[in-house]
Order: sequence, then C-alpha cells, then structure tokens
Amino acid sequence: MMTFTKPTWSIVREYLTIAFGLLMYASSWKGFLIPHEITGGGVTGIGAIIQYGSGFPISATYFIINALLLILSVRSLGWAFSLRTIYGVFVLTAFLAFIPAAKIGTFVSEQEPFMACVLGGLLAGTGMGIVFLNNGSSGGTDIVAKVVNKYRNITLGRALLYCDVLIISSSWLLPNGNIEKIVYGLTAMAVTTLTVDLVVNGVRQSVQFFIFSHEYAKIANAINTEVHRGVTILDGTGWYSQAPVKVITVLARKNESAKIFKLVKDIDPNAFVSQSSAIGVYGQGFDVMKGK
Repeated sequence: MMTFTKPTWSIVREYLTIAFGLLMYASSWKGFLIPHEITGGGVTGIGAIIQYGSGFPISATYFIINALLLILSVRSLGWAFSLRTIYGVFVLTAFLAFIPAAKIGTFVSEQEPFMACVLGGLLAGTGMGIVFLNNGSSGGTDIVAKVVNKYRNITLGRALLYCDVLIISSSWLLPNGNIEKIVYGLTAMAVTTLTVDLVVNGVRQSVQFFIFSHEYAKIANAINTEVHRGVTILDGTGWYSQAPVKVITVLARKNESAKIFKLVKDIDPNAFVSQSSAIGVYGQGFDVMKGK
C-alpha cells in the first residue's frame, strides 16, 4: 500500500486545491460570462472573443495560445515557474472543454447581464484567489506579465492591467460588439481583481497578541503545541503596582485568532489580552520577504 510522507501529501493537496480553484474559474465562464457573451481578461478572454465571433471553442484557443506562451516562459523564466503553470493550463483546458455552457437564463435572466458579470467575476476571483494561495497559475497573461516585468521596468499588476484592458476593448470588433459589452467586461474584470485580493489578503492577514497572565507558561505551551505558533515571553513591570509581569507575544494568522482566544480563556479567564492587526509579517510560517 502506498503511503505519503507529509511533504508529499502537502504537494498533492496543493495541486488538488489548485484544480478546485480552476474548476470555479471555468464554471464562472460557462455559467455566467459565456451565456451572456461577456468578455473577460486574459487568454480565456481572447478565446471567448474568438468563440463569440467564429464558434471556435474557447478551450482550443486557450490551449494553443498557452502552449506558445509556455515555450516562451520556459526559456525566459525557467522550469520552476513553468511546472505548475503547465499543470494549470492542462487542467483548465479540460474544464473549459468538458463543462457545458449554460443556456442563457439558466442562472441569471437574459435581461440582467450586469448581474451575470458580477456573479461571474465573484466566482472567477474566488477561484483564482484559491489558485494563487497555492502557488498556482492559469498561464496566459500571467506569463506575458512576468516576462515583461523581467525585461522592462513595468510592474506585474500594470502589465496585467494593460493586457486585460486591450483584450476586453477588442470585443468592440465583434459583429454585436458595443460599448455596453465593453463596460460589462471591464466590470467583470474589476470584480474578479477585487475578489482575488480579498481572498488572498483575507487568508494571509496576520495579527499580533499581547497576553498578560500569571499562567503564562501554560498558555505559551498550549499555543506552541496546539496552534503551532512560536511564542516569545517578555519581562514587564506594572507601573501602578510596580510588580513584575510576564507578557506573551504571539504572531499568528487572523483565522487562528479564535483558537488562541479559546485556549487563553480555558486556562486563565482573567487574562488580559490585546489583539492588533499586523500590516506585514515575513519569515518562517508567514510570507516570504521579497526584494532585490
């Protein structure tokens, strides 16, 4: 019987989660955007424009363009970036090919395309946020942006924005293209971008605790063993009483706050606890420091 070591299972779980995120992204197109002929950004947006104009499948266009871009990325960015991108391209191609497009009116009324672009953007943004949290990629303009960023002094965000606006604006060339369609496409792009930020920053947001308690040793051990976070004990002095006091300092993810509060309450209901948001925490167990 095959057994997975912890690092192996962690990688497998990441790839499965990336696939789930890409499933949500593909569903946003097939369920909301394509039925209302709304164009989004990225290579998927190019595929949608070609499908609306000629009937050529969005999945085929997506795969062909990404195959060419992947050759470029391997030469310019190396295999480290490309492996997960190749996986993402194949998985998303399969979802776009095999998930049937919903008939218009199935989820959103034909008279409410604005609702379709908002719901599609929310679903797409949530899916891509999950992908990015697991170091995945759907390829496409991600590759273009990284290559441009490598050779030109243009940020990734700005490069992606330029690409997406150009793609959405080109929907004007379609037989039924108009300003209204472009506005819907830009709205879907904005909702997607904001949702990605909310998903990624919401999970990565960190908090800092200062805990004052006579049971500091028990609380520190509990946080260390049950939450798996490092703990620092500081020596302090109460100014009014002039009595020495131990202060527990903990940095954790926001979604771990409830567990820490419960541990403290169970051990010392009279403990004094201060929690504050940390703008950025870098190092082991948190985000990786970036910079030249």
